[in-house]
Amino acid sequence: MKKVVLAYSGGLDTTFCAIYLSQEKGYEVHAVLVNTGGFAQEELERIEERAKKLGVASFKVLDVTQTYYQEVLKYLIFGNVLKNQTYPLSVSAERILQAKALAEYAKSIGATAVAHGSTGAGNDQVRFDMIFQTILPEAEIITPIRDLKLSREEEISYLKEHQVHMNFEKAAYSINKGIWGTSVGGKETLTSDQALPEEAYPTQVSKTDPEVLRIGFEKGEINRVNGAFFADPVAAIIKIQEIAGPFGIGRDIHVGDTIIGIKGRVGFEAAAPLVIIKAHQLLEKHTLTKWQSFWKNQLSEFYGNHLHEGHYLDPVMRNLEAFMAATQTYVTGEVNVQLMPYRFSMIGIHSDHDLMSAKFGSYGEMNKGYTAEDVKGFTRILGNQTAIFHSVNQEKDD
Repeated sequence: MKKVVLAYSGGLDTTFCAIYLSQEKGYEVHAVLVNTGGFAQEELERIEERAKKLGVASFKVLDVTQTYYQEVLKYLIFGNVLKNQTYPLSVSAERILQAKALAEYAKSIGATAVAHGSTGAGNDQVRFDMIFQTILPEAEIITPIRDLKLSREEEISYLKEHQVHMNFEKAAYSINKGIWGTSVGGKETLTSDQALPEEAYPTQVSKTDPEVLRIGFEKGEINRVNGAFFADPVAAIIKIQEIAGPFGIGRDIHVGDTIIGIKGRVGFEAAAPLVIIKAHQLLEKHTLTKWQSFWKNQLSEFYGNHLHEGHYLDPVMRNLEAFMAATQTYVTGEVNVQLMPYRFSMIGIHSDHDLMSAKFGSYGEMNKGYTAEDVKGFTRILGNQTAIFHSVNQEKDD
């Protein structure tokens, strides 16, 4: 029997793939769950139990949460990356690390094929395939859902025929949970005019009284939450999610251009990512120069788009990461955030590197670094080229 490594999450699509590959195609299926921080230990145990009931040859959990942070999430924070100013790349970022880990595991066990449950209408198929064909070019890539053009209803019918018992009502929504947010896809996201119902979101609102969250950064990385020190930024992200998530913060529907050229909608909840990115961005407004901010914004947008479209292994990404890391030298301080049901706002920052220091003056009120005559001369020189242009061309027009 040929070995196939299956990207397995225990959801509808990968459950179908596990049965189809073993019973219909005769593969020795090695199910691998790549954990990017979205699973508790008891969940992993339940998923393993279900996988073994499906008859897979083996089940393996690869925890890449720390690698995910160090190689990807850190730079998404440094770059304040939000796709279309909305989406924190909750799924697209983690798919890259998942595909990379799967390819390396397939090599280690001598598998001749890798499989994933992507459809033919989304971005994930491209992300997985691009990583696989780069790291594991000799392996066959198998995609049953895509190749058979299956609807979710057809998958559910197939699994019921094979005596698979799972919560098919819940399976009406495609849920993908990771440390950098949870995506939610369902019938409402297939339209342009409908919102997801409250019950579709995994985290229900349980906090209603406003509270202040304090996030500390050291050279762009989180090191304090509400005064408590965190040596591990991953633990800090999890803590912020625990605090902000119950407010229902970070819910939205992202509309974007897919890699394959069609428009797509996906719901998501990402309390920690959105709060962290906006807090980090505010601290940067106070600590970076104008041109540092300008160029980092340009390059960060390209970085986010390139990552979103699966180009993580392009060497230019390492060049951009080096630039973003270099901008974080003085991005140190604490940001105060007001948390409320379904929303949050930035209160302000404290930093020894705050360029809004009062010793240089107060905007709109007084200055301490120059005189009125300095401003008059500066303004005359600054506008000199424009004045010359209009003077020359007015004379010609006359």
